[in-house]
Amino acid sequence: MNEERKKAVALSYDAAVDEAPVVKAKGSGEIAEAIIAAAEQHGVPVRKDPSLVELLSEVEINEAIPEGLYALVAELFAFLYQLDRAVKEETLGEG
Repeated sequence: MNEERKKAVALSYDAAVDEAPVVKAKGSGEIAEAIIAAAEQHGVPVRKDPSLVELLSEVEINEAIPEGLYALVAELFAFLYQLDRAVKEETLGEG
């Protein structure tokens, strides 16, 4: 059986509190689907990056990511901030 299970990792980062992004949830299969569904339900963007998920899956829940992943996660957050800004501009442009 070579069936690949879906995996997900949820991160949070508050520059005023956290020294680095923190893993808030992680899992595979049904847990991964629940993490993704919760993110979508709350309007949190979801990005598919299997390689990064594999690396982040090694980090314990409520622990900061290791320094070696800072650059990769910074790219992810930059993408998400740009996406968020674009959505806000589009929403404001409609009014």
